[in-house]
Amino acid sequence: MDLHIRLIMLQPIVALIAGILILLMPRLLNFIVALYLIIIGITGLFPHLLQ
Repeated sequence: MDLHIRLIMLQPIVALIAGILILLMPRLLNFIVALYLIIIGITGLFPHLLQ
């Protein structure tokens, strides 16, 4: 359960970092969005993979 809470807390931090990087370097938008979606997908699947 503790791991699940940590993964949920990771998502806003990743979103904040992605938003700042997009503001600083707009050309990175495609890569940042792709990485963000991959990270969110992994964190969403990770708890289910442990069961």
